[in-house]
Amino acid sequence: MRVEQISVFLENRTGRLAEITRVLGDAGVNIRALSLADTSDFGILRLIVSDNEKATEALKEHGFTVGKTSVVAVEVEDRPGGLNRILEILSKEDVNVEYMYAFVQHSGANALMIFRFDDIDAAVKLLIDNDIKILEGKTVYTL
Repeated sequence: MRVEQISVFLENRTGRLAEITRVLGDAGVNIRALSLADTSDFGILRLIVSDNEKATEALKEHGFTVGKTSVVAVEVEDRPGGLNRILEILSKEDVNVEYMYAFVQHSGANALMIFRFDDIDAAVKLLIDNDIKILEGKTVYTL
């Protein structure tokens, strides 16, 4: 039920993001979802890609620092209040969302969100118990 996300640490300067996308493109790696958070000095680019091993190897060969994190891909009803329903379920059980971002395309009639939780096992159990669909990594990487 977990999806592997790679995180790339990069200096906050012109061209660095373009360099990452060039490296991934040259390696034949497709970006499925991404999130970029920055400060004045550096950024953290979080990526779901078609091939984690290829992406990690290519980025490291070009001097980037790469980390891996487990996240959860959750189908969210694509209607007003759909995301709130999930967040309320998590909140009532004190499961914290550390960060989240949207996936690049829909999965059927629903939206797809990537979540990082403080307690991933508790979050997954809670979501399943509430009939919220979670996608497996092998499915997410090929969407």
